[in-house]
Amino acid sequence: MNPTAFTIFGISIKWYGILIATGALLGVLMGDKLAKKQGLKENIVSDFILIGIIPSVIGARIYYVLFEWEYYKDHLSEIFAIRNGGLAIYGAIITGIIIAYIYSKKKKVDFLKLLDVMTPGLAIGQGIGRWGNFINQEAHGGPTDLPWGIMVDGVKVHPTFLYESIVDISLALFLYFYLSKHKKFDGQMLAIYAIVYGIGRFFIEGLRTDSLYIGPLRVSQIVSIVFILLGIGIYLIKGKKSDTSTLK
Repeated sequence: MNPTAFTIFGISIKWYGILIATGALLGVLMGDKLAKKQGLKENIVSDFILIGIIPSVIGARIYYVLFEWEYYKDHLSEIFAIRNGGLAIYGAIITGIIIAYIYSKKKKVDFLKLLDVMTPGLAIGQGIGRWGNFINQEAHGGPTDLPWGIMVDGVKVHPTFLYESIVDISLALFLYFYLSKHKKFDGQMLAIYAIVYGIGRFFIEGLRTDSLYIGPLRVSQIVSIVFILLGIGIYLIKGKKSDTSTLK
């Protein structure tokens, strides 16, 4: 499939960008609707996106460049060539969390509650955006004989984009339609996201052929472990406080 959807005024519009934009828009709509149900300002998520999207993209690029510095140190002009690829979702998430913390303080809203209403939208955006990897024939796994393998350069490989998309979309639907109505404490949706996505990404990353590395270790697997531990920590601390409050 041609990665370019169409050309306007000599500028190529890529399917990857269209899918990311579509996922982001759906994520914002979900976030704003959920925010209203959770007692927050209805458009608090869309307001956040207006100030957070550019820093998050920059964070995704910085993350990628840092772990590919051996290449970029000799190709400095390509650092800003985002259209050529090279955005890391973990970099965007980490930057987004930092911006969300500052934003929550400015708006005087609970930080964890704000992250809770945004996590389903984040997951759905990731799930849709991953299909851009399929169109670009990238972010795939190694060779496989499984019937659902896809052909890339004449080799049947693991469709790791599909694996992650299934995890992301399933997680988004669970968080949005079920957990948002039954959560016991602020931060629970974030914790579940961090644990489930972290576990899924850890194993999926092990199949990929384009991982970023620190020595022999895959960076995304290390960050996945951090996310899992963070989610467990939130669950143990906030969950325990919630149980204590209930007993009182």
